Amino acid sequence: MFGAGGSTSSYREAEETDLVLLWGSNARETHPIFFHHLLKGVHNGARLIAVDPRRTSSAEWADTWLGLDVGSDVALANAMGREIIAAGLANEEFIGRATTGFEEYRARVEPYTLEFAQRETGVPAAAIREAAHAYATADRALLCWTLGITEHHNAVDNVYALIDLALLTGHVGRWGSGLNPLRGQNNVQGGGDSGALPDRLPGFQHVENDALRAKFDAAWGVTVPPKRGWHLTAMFEAMERGDLTAVYCIGENPVQSEADGHRTRRLLDGLEFLVVQDIFLTATAEMADVVLPAAAAWAESEGTVTNSERRVQRVRKALDPPGESRDDLWIIYELARRMGQDWGEASAERAWDEMRSLSPIFAGMTYARLEAEDGLQWPCFDESHPGELFLHSRLWADPVPGKRAPFVPADHNPPVEALDEDYPIRLTTGRRLASYNTGVQSRRLRYPGRKGETIDLCPEDIEALGFEEGEVVRVVSRRGAVEAPVRADPGLRPGLAFMTFHFPDQVPTNTLTIDAADPRAGTAEFKAAAIRVEKLAPSVPRKSAEPMVAHEPARVAVGAGRKSHR
Repeated sequence: MFGAGGSTSSYREAEETDLVLLWGSNARETHPIFFHHLLKGVHNGARLIAVDPRRTSSAEWADTWLGLDVGSDVALANAMGREIIAAGLANEEFIGRATTGFEEYRARVEPYTLEFAQRETGVPAAAIREAAHAYATADRALLCWTLGITEHHNAVDNVYALIDLALLTGHVGRWGSGLNPLRGQNNVQGGGDSGALPDRLPGFQHVENDALRAKFDAAWGVTVPPKRGWHLTAMFEAMERGDLTAVYCIGENPVQSEADGHRTRRLLDGLEFLVVQDIFLTATAEMADVVLPAAAAWAESEGTVTNSERRVQRVRKALDPPGESRDDLWIIYELARRMGQDWGEASAERAWDEMRSLSPIFAGMTYARLEAEDGLQWPCFDESHPGELFLHSRLWADPVPGKRAPFVPADHNPPVEALDEDYPIRLTTGRRLASYNTGVQSRRLRYPGRKGETIDLCPEDIEALGFEEGEVVRVVSRRGAVEAPVRADPGLRPGLAFMTFHFPDQVPTNTLTIDAADPRAGTAEFKAAAIRVEKLAPSVPRKSAEPMVAHEPARVAVGAGRKSHR
């Protein structure tokens, strides 16, 4: 946060905090390790407030569930902020000492009354007020989110709105109070740490900063281009313009994971040269000119992995990779050698030590320390530094050293694709516990909890549309159509459907999703498409069936208490 992409808190803080605001995250199924820590906090008396369009298995553990309409997160956050200010619950001492831009924020959220938010989000005004007061008055509170916040065309504004709530209440920079983006995939944090971002060098050092870039120029013996690169969405836009004609794709399956699958396939097919490096022959690899078979990093390679609490841990090789598969690092070093650059031994520890030497936040993390201490949390500035359990404690110093944390006001901006009579149902996408992303690593394994892809609807919609559970239906968006069996989910509300990307060979869900993207982050709006659901063949509808009308999910919200068997 505030310039470094990582959670401010440790997992153990979830066990010891007083309140957790879980926003746009079904952590029980998508981040089960973190959710174990969260449940310990619940058992210890912490209050859990879940904000999600679906009443997920995570929301079932919550004291309160705020079932907002898809894409109305900023409206809800701003209304909570306005209520906190109006009720005199803002942490004025912290705001005055540690932040900037508060007056602009106050003015921006003023129109977001509880009544306005109820109309825009579907959450009752009384529930919004209660949640705002609970978060503001808690002694310690964590605010956690994941792809339910970031997979929108206004992803950055969604995140800003949540950060503003933490600054408003002083819930950052203290043990048990923080901001925590839970990472969407294993070692996403480590990728960002290492510079796999279009504008950052390793250690989150900005590529357009001349002084920071100079040390990389000197170490690498080249001139690093002094401008930010393309994020993934911009890469596909560059393919469309003809500015990007060759792609080296490592461990990614965009044919089955990118929004608007037809467009993705067309653009990749139009490349002059495509190289794919992966552990399986994915749908993307099948399109490649060259496929480089890689090792499975978690068992067949040496290295490190970083989790969502910024903890860097060692990964140790247990097996040799099969056949002609090679370690990713060996492949890259060998490519360099054949291009005339001898980088020496392809050693994970050597590569890590180089990164430590250039990135102050990792400087103290030797392999020996990572082994002896079961991992360390960055920043860790030297070999005597213990690593930081939580970030931004400086904001509680008086005076605050360095820059103060800025409020960045945001406005409500609904989903790009509106509902209408032709496409009256809001489709949102996500994951299930038993599967992983496009299923490349999970669908080959037998598991009784894995049922295959479905179109999930609430029981009321299934009855209104004349379907039977398990019936295969046609799901249609403005970009394409798929066929999938119907599954009843009482956690959904009328007008809301749910699907995943886990079984793309049978049900290519990304045929339906829209590629509208946030211009700053490049994240596509996977969480909000407009669809209709039809029978495969004409049939006489039930007498009780009524035509589906265009509407957002029903305006009901607020939840139930925790499960009695907790």
